[in-house]
Amino acid sequence: MGFDDLRVWVLAGLILLAGLSGAGAQEKSTAEQTVDVMNKLWGSHAGMRANHAKGLVTEGEFTPSEVGKSLSMAGIFAGGTIPVTVRFSNSTGLPTLPDGDRNANPHGMAIRFHQADGTDVDAVTNSLPFFPVKNGDEFRDLLTAVSQSGPDAPHPTPLETFIAGHPRVAAAGAGVSTPSSFARETYNGVDAFIFVDAAGKRQPFRFKIEPFEGDDHLSPDAAKVKSPNFLSEELRARLAKAPASFHLRAQLANPGDQTADPTQPWPADRKVVDLGTITITKVVTNSAAAEKELMYLPANLEEGIEQSDDPLIDARNDAYAVSFGRRQ
Repeated sequence: MGFDDLRVWVLAGLILLAGLSGAGAQEKSTAEQTVDVMNKLWGSHAGMRANHAKGLVTEGEFTPSEVGKSLSMAGIFAGGTIPVTVRFSNSTGLPTLPDGDRNANPHGMAIRFHQADGTDVDAVTNSLPFFPVKNGDEFRDLLTAVSQSGPDAPHPTPLETFIAGHPRVAAAGAGVSTPSSFARETYNGVDAFIFVDAAGKRQPFRFKIEPFEGDDHLSPDAAKVKSPNFLSEELRARLAKAPASFHLRAQLANPGDQTADPTQPWPADRKVVDLGTITITKVVTNSAAAEKELMYLPANLEEGIEQSDDPLIDARNDAYAVSFGRRQ
């Protein structure tokens, strides 16, 4: 992967899960520093997210399987169908970025499960196979290196130096490309969480959301000639004809598998279970207004689903809160 490709992907894809832990009392928190860098890279746009500024809010329902109930005491798996609010999105903080631009990758799918008692649970996923760096401080440093590595920067640039010491950066984005539809993409939970059942048994897992129709991606040349808003347009047209469905799945860790490093996915032979079906039925009436009020948080959980020791979970929450505060 050449420098130009690396820089484009870092500017676009990495930022999806940006969010970092606090710094010393004498300076801004790392989360604030991270959002500052995003605003430097893409500008500040009133009412918009620092990243994933362009998106579409939809509604539907989740029907759990019996497998989820056996793994977790969480209410979202306990009974019948419940409503969901799902936001699909492009990367970057550019609200007018064409959907076919390679900087719009990876794409995101954030789900909020609404229960009858008022409890909401969030799952925040994206099309990256794993995260490119281990922790929040590394991510801040990566973004800083990007901001200092323009075309006139002497070699080795700060970004080249960073990547040389962090080989997972290039590997994480190597296979990301433009889907033909938001409904034809697989979305991954790069952070590990813990299922807890009624007996207290704990099972580490990562979410994986797979479309019923399977993945379908465009070549770079085909993506370039698409309408600037083709992903939103396609999904609106699709849902006007029929719902779009996804399998909500979980990859289960084996005993001894680490949970703290999001750059290291578990081996492909780890068991994957089907937790139920997410069915998207419609785009909300005023998506632009709805998305401004939404803040999805990876740690918005309930009894039966717990955080692991992955430091990016809290880190992401911190940065999302900073971004939300600024867009309000």
